[in-house]
Amino acid sequence: MQELNIFGRKIGRAYPPFVIAEMSGNHNQSLGRALEIVEYAAQSGVYALKLQTYTADTMTLDIDHGEFYIDDPNSLWHGNSLYKLYQKAYTPWEWHQPIFDRCRELGIIGFSTPFDATAVDFLESLDVPCYKIASFENTDLPLIRRVASTGKPMIISTGMATIAELDETVRTAREAGCKDLVLLKCTSTYPATPEDTNLLTIPHLQELFSVQVGLSDHTRGIGVAVASVVLGATVIEKHFTLSRADGGVDSAFSMEPEEMQQLVIESERAWQSLGRIQYGATVAEKESLKFRRSLYITKDMKAGDFLTEDNFKSVRPGSGLAPQYYELLLGKPVKKDVKMGTPVSWNILL
Repeated sequence: MQELNIFGRKIGRAYPPFVIAEMSGNHNQSLGRALEIVEYAAQSGVYALKLQTYTADTMTLDIDHGEFYIDDPNSLWHGNSLYKLYQKAYTPWEWHQPIFDRCRELGIIGFSTPFDATAVDFLESLDVPCYKIASFENTDLPLIRRVASTGKPMIISTGMATIAELDETVRTAREAGCKDLVLLKCTSTYPATPEDTNLLTIPHLQELFSVQVGLSDHTRGIGVAVASVVLGATVIEKHFTLSRADGGVDSAFSMEPEEMQQLVIESERAWQSLGRIQYGATVAEKESLKFRRSLYITKDMKAGDFLTEDNFKSVRPGSGLAPQYYELLLGKPVKKDVKMGTPVSWNILL
């Protein structure tokens, strides 16, 4: 499976998880807040910050009824038309440059999700290092071709796509010029539940498409994302905000700075713990071998006395013979005087 290198940040099983903070609309239409989000994301230790590049007009039609209206009472966005929702959530295009500049100053990668060809053209003018395709757009093959034609790495959320649809998406991207591809297991509900996340799909995606696979996680907390590392996730994307209490279109399932920092720390710990297939004492464990149980003399004995249940047994530490010899040694005489606390060894026996 090919490793990726995006502006000096390597992605692969040999490296810590590549954690992405998704700003989305959590700037609440304030450039100052957007730049503050960048600063806190960098402080939390993420490798990258991602925007979304669209306008309400490139996303939908200005209609406030029927299927253009969100009437699901369980939706975070209930009571909005699609058009009004995207008006609230979009990141003004003139903000992209200062946001990306701030990312570079702070040593993290800034990139975005385009939703149509005009957004790709705009992002190309800013020389973004890579692209993300959102889960709802992963069957938009013209968009896939346009992004892939840039030759830059692509990160694609799988969302609701079937295997057949993903196969078509991956083939389209590769045929159009994409050499570096990451698929993100994604559950397209907001927020998502752990029960609907199905992390076991991650190694299956790796096997099917021979690509780096990660997780675009809309669950609350860090548990699901940390668990994904054990199953092979090399990229983790989580929505990010300064404070959920401040509100915002995605704030309900977004991470706050301290939580994001914990995700970075704990996902790296999970990665470190993978190691390799290992049996027997590691180098670090060798000192602990002395704390195993072994056979010890429990009463003072004279030469010729016999070992019985009353004068030797298995205890810690591990300097004597292994407990597996206990039955063999019962009834055997010692050849010299031995004190209580003497480890049993072959050289004290007749």
